[in-house]
This record gives sequence, C-alpha cells and structure tokens, in this order.
Amino acid sequence: MSIVQFTGMKIFSTTLARDREQMGDNITRWIQENPQVEIVDKIVTQSSDKEFHCLTITLFYRERPRT
Repeated sequence: MSIVQFTGMKIFSTTLARDREQMGDNITRWIQENPQVEIVDKIVTQSSDKEFHCLTITLFYRERPRT
C-alpha cells in the first residue's frame, strides 16, 4: 500500500444551490491558475440538516518539482 504525500490542501465548500452549480467551474479555474500544483487526492463530503445541504470538495496537492 502506498502513501500519498501532499504539501497542501484547498477546500471548496458551499451550502447555496447556485454556488453548488458553479463549484465545478471554480475548481477548474483554481487548478488552471495554479499549474505548479499536482492534485494527488480528493475527498467529496456532503452533509445536510432540515434546511441546508452542504457540499465540500477537498483537494490534496503537492508542489511540482521546478525544472
């Protein structure tokens, strides 16, 4: 079993429906704006109560070696 090593994490989270609809675009934009990072793992978490539905996507990354 290999252990994935990471140097940072970026968390995207929202409870608003309109923000959930835009979350994929926001994540894509962040990845494009940060070409120096390599995504090595992710966790998708959903939680809710009677009123709110929260979606959280956590990206684990490491810095790419500089050449």
